[in-house]
Amino acid sequence: MTLFNLVKAELKALITNPVVVLTVFGGVVFYSVLYPLPYSQQTPREQHISVVNLDGSQASFRLERMVDATPQVHIMQRDFSIASAQQAFMQGDISGFLVIPEHFYKDLLLGKSPTLSYAGDASYFLVYGTIIEGLAHAGGTLAAQSTVSKLVTKGEPMALASQQYSVTKLNLKPTFNPTVGYVNYVVPAVFVLILQQTLVMAAGLMVGTQKHGKGYWNSIPTATLMAVRVSVLVGVYYLLGMFYFGASFTSHGISQLADAVQLLTLMLPFLLACCAIGIWLGAITPRRELVTLVVLISSMPLVFSAGFVWPIQSIPSSIVMASQLFPSTPGIQGFLALNQMGSDWNQIAPQWTLLWLQTLLWGSLAYYQFNKQRQQPVYSDLN
Repeated sequence: MTLFNLVKAELKALITNPVVVLTVFGGVVFYSVLYPLPYSQQTPREQHISVVNLDGSQASFRLERMVDATPQVHIMQRDFSIASAQQAFMQGDISGFLVIPEHFYKDLLLGKSPTLSYAGDASYFLVYGTIIEGLAHAGGTLAAQSTVSKLVTKGEPMALASQQYSVTKLNLKPTFNPTVGYVNYVVPAVFVLILQQTLVMAAGLMVGTQKHGKGYWNSIPTATLMAVRVSVLVGVYYLLGMFYFGASFTSHGISQLADAVQLLTLMLPFLLACCAIGIWLGAITPRRELVTLVVLISSMPLVFSAGFVWPIQSIPSSIVMASQLFPSTPGIQGFLALNQMGSDWNQIAPQWTLLWLQTLLWGSLAYYQFNKQRQQPVYSDLN
């Protein structure tokens, strides 16, 4: 069989295998639309809360109006006791509640700092953080108004008092996540993992499908078959990767700072290592469906050990070392630094080098196991 005919045969084996087609094309395109969909609004808004006003003064009611005016929260109800607010929270009617303490206005007049209390479910960190942001903004604005009023009564001009009510001023500018949203935070990293997992499954399923049968693959040397199969899969995933890092990122408003040539250069060892893992996994599993099971089980550990959910310094060193064996870890770190943070190529060179080392390691293991599997007797179904 000529090289051209072998490439055609591999493409046909890929396209005519419904499981592989669904994994490669269906999975990648499906996740590009489905995964970011729940977070299309980027940040939560108008979270429902309750207010327990134990003071009843004009200042406390003004604080309530200021809280309700923030885009982060909406006062759904008012309770007269903390116990009733707790009950509403436990029933899911509200996402949290604010407690304005007694003597709130009195403490403001005396120059004291009254303590505002808030209760909410911190396990929903986006919702919790949004509510805290809204309450902090409203409380800070009221405190500023009170301070300015005191300065004016002491004879300070209004223009000067409005500028000097605080010793320090914050000028917060998000650097790598301009919208401060969930899509820009998690989607670029998760998309890299999706490319890896679907490619590993595709390569493994192709090996698993051809394991118990006879065809053109039985008469081709292992090295030639692996080289052509890897080339076909890498070519297909180059197109899918360009779709992810191009049209998909643009449609979701994700920043793209990398040069196209650098992005494609980093993608090469990443895709090669993923193919090698898939071939190795397909060769060691007795049934092809186990490839999908193993890949799916490994997804969550790989996400949480990649260094973007938690800092690398907060992850046990043994887990960090184990994660360096898989392309997703240096791949996510490299693609994020290059495309979202605008890093130079020299800054991601360690990740690029590690990906090539993984390619050599997994490629050797894949060739050994694939060649060993092909030398075993082939049993065909007679049904």
